[in-house]
Amino acid sequence: MIAIKSKFLISSVDEIYVDYAVVIEDETIKDILPNDKLKNKYPDVEVIDKSDSIVMPGFINGHMHQYGVLSRGIPANVEFKDFKGFLNDYWWPFIENRIGLKEVKVTTVASAIELIESGVIGFCDTLEAPNTEDGTLIEQGKIIEKLGIKAVVSLESCERINQENGIRCLKENSDLIKWSRENSQLISGMICTHTSFTCSASFIKEAKKLSLELNVPMQFHLSESIYEPNYTSKYFETKPLKYYNDLGVLDRNVLASQCVKVDDEEIEILNDRGMKVVHMPLSNCEVGGGFSPVQKMLDKGIKVALGTDGYINDFFEVMRGAFLIHKSVQEDTTVMSAKTVLQMATEHGAHILDLKDSGKLIVGNKADVIVLENKFKTPVNLGNIYDQIVVHGRKEFVSNVFINGKRVLNEYELFKIDKKSVEDEMRKVAEDFWKFN
Repeated sequence: MIAIKSKFLISSVDEIYVDYAVVIEDETIKDILPNDKLKNKYPDVEVIDKSDSIVMPGFINGHMHQYGVLSRGIPANVEFKDFKGFLNDYWWPFIENRIGLKEVKVTTVASAIELIESGVIGFCDTLEAPNTEDGTLIEQGKIIEKLGIKAVVSLESCERINQENGIRCLKENSDLIKWSRENSQLISGMICTHTSFTCSASFIKEAKKLSLELNVPMQFHLSESIYEPNYTSKYFETKPLKYYNDLGVLDRNVLASQCVKVDDEEIEILNDRGMKVVHMPLSNCEVGGGFSPVQKMLDKGIKVALGTDGYINDFFEVMRGAFLIHKSVQEDTTVMSAKTVLQMATEHGAHILDLKDSGKLIVGNKADVIVLENKFKTPVNLGNIYDQIVVHGRKEFVSNVFINGKRVLNEYELFKIDKKSVEDEMRKVAEDFWKFN
């Protein structure tokens, strides 16, 4: 049994305790009580004294691509002016089509380190590697399981290569789902397709049928730029989300990532169907896709989570981006408050990934706990704590991370990971990967 004392214990964005401790027994939160009552009630408990720090739920990354580490600084020497060019001339030929098991193994560990060190306790990964070896997704799941972090993993399935390749990728997802149910406490899967411009109607329906048979969520990228709305308008005479709706595949078990170019009518569909949404503020900037109407979705009651997209995996940078960008775009300082952003990073992330026992520090929930040391330049109080974390917090403040009650980061030291060896291997694999034919 372990207890962590705090100055501020964030149970949820609506409940903060001052000078309280959280008690962890095995995988779960056993108790939350005042610091000064801890030893009387639990005389033999191991105490981690963080009575000047913030103890809070760990962050949840709603959408990423772990393999994306390989693209950082890659000398592709390709110019692209829009999203179509980004995919066709750069991302697909130089990166996705060349990803195999070797690259998956090293990027899985390298990106997981970045996530853990910035306070992330769980994530949803979409592997985009249509030509990878059979069994890659299970191997990825095994690696993540050993690292001790929660994950929902999937292999993007589409007909961009051909229909046969898409069906093979769907089978990879199915195999991972079955493996995870028998072999893992931390890993689960979902059925993943790409977009309406890389998947036929029949393929999308087949993917949805498989998700229902396996009782797992289905996810896809939606309107990451104006390219997809223009495509569905030209070929289907409708909007992307209306297209999916007409196919009969939308429900509460569908996760749509990006949702940049969605209009008011499509937001109504998202809400009516109870869909889940992930927002990637920084990667949306990178690809020039535009700005997602996140505040409109939140105002409708849609639970929008945050994701890194595998672009910048420091979750404090992602939160800060979400907090700032929309204020500028909408010319309104009241949108996307720090409290809202923190809720997106924790509670909404747990909701969209169906991590029912995560996202809040309450008795009975899984002990997914992080500690932020008080390295803030100005005093933290109940009136400014959300702004301090979201706007001024840094990954360097994260000293301890517990996932399902197990320490994966202890006083800044990673468990089970030789960080230097991983970094050396990552550079070597990247160097080899960058040697284009």
